Amino acid sequence: MDRNLTALKPALVWKHFAEIVRIPRPSSHEEKIRRYILDFARARGLECKEDAAHNVYVRKPASKGMEGRKGVILQAHLDMVPQKNNDKKFDFTKDPIDAYVDGGWVTADGTTLGADNGIGVAAILAVLEDRTLEHGPLEALFTATEETGMDGANGLKKGLLHGDILLNLDSEEEGELYVGCAGGLDANTTFRYKAEPTPARNCTAAKISVKGLKGGHSGIQIVCQRANANKVLFRFLNAAPCDVLLASVDGGGLRNAIPREAEAVVLVKTKDYEAFAKAVKAYEKTVKTEYAGIEDAVSIKVKEVEKPAEMLPKEVSGNLIKAVAACPDGVQKMSMAMPGLVQTSTNLARVVSDGRTVKLQCLLRSSVNTEKEALGESIAAVFALAGAKTELTGAYNGWNPDMESPILKAMTASYEALYGRKPAVTAIHAGLECGIIGSTYPKLDMISFGPTICYPHSPDEKVEIASVGKFYDFLVDTLRNVPEK
Repeated sequence: MDRNLTALKPALVWKHFAEIVRIPRPSSHEEKIRRYILDFARARGLECKEDAAHNVYVRKPASKGMEGRKGVILQAHLDMVPQKNNDKKFDFTKDPIDAYVDGGWVTADGTTLGADNGIGVAAILAVLEDRTLEHGPLEALFTATEETGMDGANGLKKGLLHGDILLNLDSEEEGELYVGCAGGLDANTTFRYKAEPTPARNCTAAKISVKGLKGGHSGIQIVCQRANANKVLFRFLNAAPCDVLLASVDGGGLRNAIPREAEAVVLVKTKDYEAFAKAVKAYEKTVKTEYAGIEDAVSIKVKEVEKPAEMLPKEVSGNLIKAVAACPDGVQKMSMAMPGLVQTSTNLARVVSDGRTVKLQCLLRSSVNTEKEALGESIAAVFALAGAKTELTGAYNGWNPDMESPILKAMTASYEALYGRKPAVTAIHAGLECGIIGSTYPKLDMISFGPTICYPHSPDEKVEIASVGKFYDFLVDTLRNVPEK
């Protein structure tokens, strides 16, 4: 494996990315990356500060002769999604990402790479470092804890930013300019129960595991119709050929990642176990057939395990299984205004028991606030019927497109001049920070763009090397051509 990222071009971007991947920075553990940026800015005499929400702000004066141009804010988030393969031993709070070159891509060994949004951070640092660039007044905004709640953007205060234009460097398809995004809402559900002893005899304990799914970003890859491991698991439990008692469950991971793995320890009558195991094997074939060409590596297995001491009460177990099977998941509605764009979706991201409760988490997205709210009420109603309580929290608005945006027109012309074709202008179903920042700074003219990153939020994440060069050249040209105030 070639791990020498610093040999790649553009050199300054890859130099900083090679440093960034060695700095642990999962969401809520961003102290070291903040220190890296602040030390970088101070060493170069640039004005910098950290605000109460742990955003980092850096200012670079205009280059000579460019003082009269509109001010530009370059924005990216500091944290990354910590996902790894089940067999990979890795501590995201301590271990450096093992990044390497794989053909025309950079990827990581068994973990997320953190190109989302590490390449954006690296590009901003390259601009701040390069004294040969032509640009007007620059501000850099590195936001905190975007992946688990957009904490930094939500905590951004009025008066900190002075620029006229915000360039968000957190998109994942080179050659596309994003002018809108979805808003979001969390649905957090809790089943409470008093654990009961498992049957003393005539029952067999088994672990059923769903693995091998692709997962991915619940905003970007949700349109791909990939399987959700939680839904796959509970669909079988709901349709099992015999009574199933649930002892424990652990499915999915982060709220914005489509679940790749899920497992449950269950109890069935010993006389029914053979039929139960055969049904699991047949169900694996069914899922492979249904998801042919999408989830060809899916694995659904069952094995006998030592009987646990406790389990969920039968009524709670049955209600939970039915409610998860019935819970909406995936794409709910496509946009009529922009073909191919998901308008409303939900991701059943997490189902986990701890001996006293089963907690579930769904992340809802929509570019239409009323649809998002209605979907949240629908999910809450499903679980209310099953005896659980759902809290709807963390709502944030989307970003409405402005097709008359001056920076959109300027960047479209710049891209065409550089590459001989117009960029695609679109919106994204993921939640970009532009919607939140725009609520605080409503006069900002905003665009989001970036290099090509495949499979973000999964251990298959990779960034295309050539696209990083095109993205950065486009950024530099955009800064050179920002209009006068």
